[in-house]
Amino acid sequence: MIQEFYIFKINTNGQKLYEFTNQTINWVKNNNFKNGILNLNIQHTSASLIVQENADPDVQSDLINYFDKLVPMDNSLYVHTTEGKDDMPAHIKSSLTNNQITLSLKNGKILLGTWQGLYLFEHRLEPQTRKIVFHFLGS
Repeated sequence: MIQEFYIFKINTNGQKLYEFTNQTINWVKNNNFKNGILNLNIQHTSASLIVQENADPDVQSDLINYFDKLVPMDNSLYVHTTEGKDDMPAHIKSSLTNNQITLSLKNGKILLGTWQGLYLFEHRLEPQTRKIVFHFLGS
């Protein structure tokens, strides 16, 4: 049984989905992990992690539009507005999605569906450097 940690950084530039599936697959491959559990944990409260379709970019646009309608950037609706109009909406969107994802590995492969990809879902408007902790436990 082995355990390994890695801090993966993604530089974002506004609200959108940033795919990091290939980087995750490469980390697993480069470490020769075979079977186990990979937990991904984002260390921020204004961005999130999601597993989503990676074939049609319209899905990403629709998700962003839906969340912007669900949680509007209107400071008159919120008390916490310290960092601008996207501040509280980013925290709400983050709480409605995931701050961590657990994935299974079998025979050296992450068990994702055919059209599934791993995404950082950025909820802030300004550029950010986001950190995701990769934690593998297995063989």
